[in-house]
Amino acid sequence: MPIKIIDDCISCGACQAECPNDAIYEGGVDWELKGETHPAKSDDHFYVATDKCTECVGFFDEPQCASVCPTDSCQKDESVQMSHDELMARKVALHS
Repeated sequence: MPIKIIDDCISCGACQAECPNDAIYEGGVDWELKGETHPAKSDDHFYVATDKCTECVGFFDEPQCASVCPTDSCQKDESVQMSHDELMARKVALHS
C-alpha cells in the first residue's frame, strides 16, 4: 500500500528529499507522471502522488519518508492494498 501524508504534516520537506520515486510534492504543486501533469492532491501540506509510491520497495527496507518525518505524518494508506510484487513492478515501470 502506498504512503499518504496526514494533516499533522508541518511541510518541512524532509520526506520529499528522501523519495527515490519523486512521488512527494509540496501542497498546491501539480504532480507529473510520464509527461502528464495531474492536479495537486493537497493544497495545505506535502502529499504523495500514490501512482508513483512504491513504499521504497526495490530501494530500501522501509519507506524513507516515514523514517525521516519528524511528526510521523507519512503513514501507510490502508485503503490501497498492493502486494510486494505489485510495488516492485511499479518501481520497475517508473524507472525504465
